[in-house]
Amino acid sequence: MIAEHFNNISFNQPLFFWLFLLFPLLVGWYIKNNNSSRASIRVSTTAGNGLESWKAIFRHLPFILRLLCLASIIVALAKPQTHNQDQHAEGEGIDIILCIDVSGSMTAQDFTPNRLEAAKKVAIDFINHRLTDRIGIVIFSGESFTQCPLTTDHSMLVAAVQNIHNGLLEDGTAIGSGLSTSVDRLRTVKSKSKVVLLLTDGENNGGLIDPKTAKEIAKAFGIKVYTIGMGSDGYAPQPESTPLGVVIQKEKVSIDEKLLTEIATETGGKYFRARDNESLNYVYRNIDALEKSKVELISTIRNNDKFFPFVFAALFFLLLEVIFTYTVFRKFP
Repeated sequence: MIAEHFNNISFNQPLFFWLFLLFPLLVGWYIKNNNSSRASIRVSTTAGNGLESWKAIFRHLPFILRLLCLASIIVALAKPQTHNQDQHAEGEGIDIILCIDVSGSMTAQDFTPNRLEAAKKVAIDFINHRLTDRIGIVIFSGESFTQCPLTTDHSMLVAAVQNIHNGLLEDGTAIGSGLSTSVDRLRTVKSKSKVVLLLTDGENNGGLIDPKTAKEIAKAFGIKVYTIGMGSDGYAPQPESTPLGVVIQKEKVSIDEKLLTEIATETGGKYFRARDNESLNYVYRNIDALEKSKVELISTIRNNDKFFPFVFAALFFLLLEVIFTYTVFRKFP
């Protein structure tokens, strides 16, 4: 309990510890004074058994209590303190929707270990860097689904990303549906900055909403869209299930860069192409730098004095010294 009470303690006036240098002088003075004033009287019965009385054994106790009292006073004068630091954010964050393609082509292995797992990793890193923003997650393939609504609970967001896997939705690439669902999550929020990060590795081939219609809706609500085309050039290895088991086939990489560039440019965002894990990390770092939250972290440090226990200890030792001096060790004339 005492160790916990004085954990992380510091001293505001440490120069008072120099007073401990007086202790050897006090001890020397006491020994000299005690030897010169003490009478050497031997009583035959006492000398015979070689034992001193218990008063003689504890005769130095008042002086020891006085030293403990002085030590407690010195520590109290050094002003022991603990420090508590509180942080709170002032300003305005950004509302961000991570819109992630989970179609079958995201299992292609031109990224390590595949496109979807690489996208999940950078999404988690991005979430962990946006401590003051509200973030939501939308996934899409042949249809779209809100995996996690806007929240500042980063542990919930990370868990939601980790639970993303291929086969959750009907297969396909409905870019318009994914974007429109993302816009719908942002259109009613009052934040001044609203952003969608749309990641896909293919061309729009499904869904009930055309991507250009979704783009116009995003423009109408002042939502900025950053688009990311994910995939290497040429052909990429992709696992396929067959009656004989899983085989790796070469699939052509087809990304509608013209559409993604149009969506990003007209909404005030930017289009990026990620061809491997390294470039994908660079894309998210770039977006993180472009969309800085206008939030100021204010720290407040409170100092808590811890000298009171030492004051009480000094009074306790002083009281004990007085009691022993004027009762047990009292000298009668």
